[in-house]
Amino acid sequence: MQILVIGGAGYIGSHVVRAFLDNGHEVTVFDNLQTGLRENLFRDASFIHGDIMNPLQLRAAMASGFDGCVHLAALKAAGQSMLEPEAYAESNLTGTINILAEASRAGIGRIIFSSSAAVYGSPAYLPIDEEHPKNPENFYGFTKLEIERLLEWFDRLKGMRYAAIRYFNAAGYDTDGRIGGLELQPENLLPIVMEVAAGMRPELSIYGNDYPTRDGSCIRDYVHVSDLADAHVSAFDYIGRHERSLSVNLGSERGVTVQEMIERARAITGRPIPAVIAGRRAGDPAELVASSVKARELLGWVPRFSDVDTLISSTWKMYERTLAAKTL
Repeated sequence: MQILVIGGAGYIGSHVVRAFLDNGHEVTVFDNLQTGLRENLFRDASFIHGDIMNPLQLRAAMASGFDGCVHLAALKAAGQSMLEPEAYAESNLTGTINILAEASRAGIGRIIFSSSAAVYGSPAYLPIDEEHPKNPENFYGFTKLEIERLLEWFDRLKGMRYAAIRYFNAAGYDTDGRIGGLELQPENLLPIVMEVAAGMRPELSIYGNDYPTRDGSCIRDYVHVSDLADAHVSAFDYIGRHERSLSVNLGSERGVTVQEMIERARAITGRPIPAVIAGRRAGDPAELVASSVKARELLGWVPRFSDVDTLISSTWKMYERTLAAKTL
């Protein structure tokens, strides 16, 4: 089938494109390359340089006809969203309204949306399932939840079926090394750990070592980006077969502490990875772990690469390759 992947040159987007191509679909990437990379574009996919803030560019792109659309284009730094809500409202909310309006105009009946565990806020219970109360604690999470509500209305009014995929902590890289470039300006733990290991940063900060966890540092649920990408394909197939929308969590269901991730990274990379203890960050819960039961039951989704060692080793290979290229 013909799939339009909006934001398909980014870190997660490039893995999603690869998964759809590997499953026999024809893919077109629509990206403004603000955070996406040309190195992440595949020869067996088409590319349109465009911006979701320009409805006419979206209209022209969608006019060629697509069976489905994957929406991954968004600003995503939770902390920044609290300082610049105007930018996040414009990009995430207005941009999505443009996408939905033009998809409806073009008769695109299936959309896969890149949502986030940020829609839940601090956990009322663990593991977090899809019925957990949704009380986002940052503006980024608010935008994701509002987009899910928009999708519900377009489903009801326009028959546009959707899958809202709520990521926990995406990490890792394609284990076959088919992704071309590193994520730009990473905010998450593992790439920051790798930047320290690679000498790109002098040290990293551990935000709090006095949480009620097994070693005092925060526990998070990490899911390999290739496992995420596979779920996008499965969700696209599901809503096509059942003519029914769905929202699902994607996580490994295994919590890893910050200290554990750093120690395994030291062992795998052979680098010292200096770390300093800093104060807690406001809004950081002690533990966040997903329930992915619904994804297993409805999509048959089982993560294959989300063990800690594969997350770290696949990421380190990307950094090693990048470092080697710079020395040539």
